[in-house]
Amino acid sequence: MKKQFILLVDFSRYTDTLIQLAGEWGNQIQAKIVLVHKTDVFVPTVADIESKQQLIKQANNNAYRDLNALSKKYIPSSLTVSVLVSEKPLLTTLSRLLEMPFDNLVFVGLKGKGRLKSLFLGSTVLDLIENTNAIIVAIPKQTTLSTENIYVAISEKHPFNKSALNRFIGFIDPTPNQLTFFYLTLADTNPGQIVAQLKELTKHFAAKAQTQAIIYQSQNPFDDIKKVINNKTKEILVVQRGSRLLSDRVSRKFMINELVYEGQTPLIILPEATDK
Repeated sequence: MKKQFILLVDFSRYTDTLIQLAGEWGNQIQAKIVLVHKTDVFVPTVADIESKQQLIKQANNNAYRDLNALSKKYIPSSLTVSVLVSEKPLLTTLSRLLEMPFDNLVFVGLKGKGRLKSLFLGSTVLDLIENTNAIIVAIPKQTTLSTENIYVAISEKHPFNKSALNRFIGFIDPTPNQLTFFYLTLADTNPGQIVAQLKELTKHFAAKAQTQAIIYQSQNPFDDIKKVINNKTKEILVVQRGSRLLSDRVSRKFMINELVYEGQTPLIILPEATDK
């Protein structure tokens, strides 16, 4: 199936990195790229309907012009590019795009807003996690995107979505060198069934890349994984919607602050498995 990158663009200072990286990646696999922007228009309450429509039209036209300029600057001319601008809710526009016959990745920029606010990933990303089944690629501002080493977080309470990870790997050419499936737990905790799950996953994906499984089990397993993954080069972190790294407040604080923002590690969010 034809690949499609859907880029949600808000014209923040993270926009250029987002479009440039998606353009470089898309050029490797000849993916179609769609630039999407939701316009937020301030309309005076006293304005009549015609004036409101004119303000919305002008804002949409300005955004369309700016998106085309960014496309020409960062996206190779060999790729097919579409620009979609609307004042309608972002999820409405995105849902329509996801119904098209493409294999999709949805790209968003991650904004570092300080240690407290960054717990929440940003409202746009949270809306996507809660309301779509798309694979989301969240890009920090200063990252360099490399798919050589992929670290995949495993949760004991949620079946892992092997189909979604297979789809994501299908966007990578050449395939990754290393797939590392990992589990975080405290030193006095019994890993339980996670050992068998990790073993099964390494076997299942062995044809895709070199695979390994690691259980970070200590008094502070977060520090252990940080020593490995937070080196700011050639790494991607994959988590699944519903996993503890996203749902647990303390875990999410560690992941967002220490790995994603400070480590500038791209974050891939997979949808939950349907075979529960």
